[in-house]
Amino acid sequence: MNKNEISDRKLISMYQGGNEEAFEILVQRHKAKIFTTIYLIVKDNYLAEDLLQETFIKAIRTIKSGRYNEEGKFLPWILRIAHNLAIDYFRKSKRYPVIVMEDGSSVFNTMDFSEESIESVQIKKDTHTKLRSLIQELPETQKEVLIMRHFMQMSFQEIAEATNVSINTALGRMRYALINLRKKMKKYNIAYDQNLYPK
Repeated sequence: MNKNEISDRKLISMYQGGNEEAFEILVQRHKAKIFTTIYLIVKDNYLAEDLLQETFIKAIRTIKSGRYNEEGKFLPWILRIAHNLAIDYFRKSKRYPVIVMEDGSSVFNTMDFSEESIESVQIKKDTHTKLRSLIQELPETQKEVLIMRHFMQMSFQEIAEATNVSINTALGRMRYALINLRKKMKKYNIAYDQNLYPK
């Protein structure tokens, strides 16, 4: 039987039965698409390669532990693993976001003084920390788009492809994320400036 004619579901079943080659076929069949999904998020070949390996290791562990139950939908399942690993990488890298509101203004007054006092540096640091925690409180879909857009500088086209939604949906999620974030910021008086955010 031609390898290409064997379904993903059958290959998983064969692999669960001890056929190591079956998983190799799955890797060869889908690795290009999985790599592209990761690369769209991280934009780094070496990092994407590392996360691709991690994705397959995680998939193997799940299948071998008997926790795989995706009713034959192997590709969407493994793409979700890859996507989550790529997002987690950025969460762990603790980059400070630059959040831009709908009118194009930044959340922070970004005027840099040549010499900032220790107090103002600390206030800015505390504000960034609080902002990160407010982002974590957003609904998962809104948080995801916000992180992709501002932590990773992804275009809305790339976000739409990576999250399997239309560009309009990605834009809508971003809009609601900013609205919710602005409400939270106002509540905590974070970097709130009447000129930047008129009522």
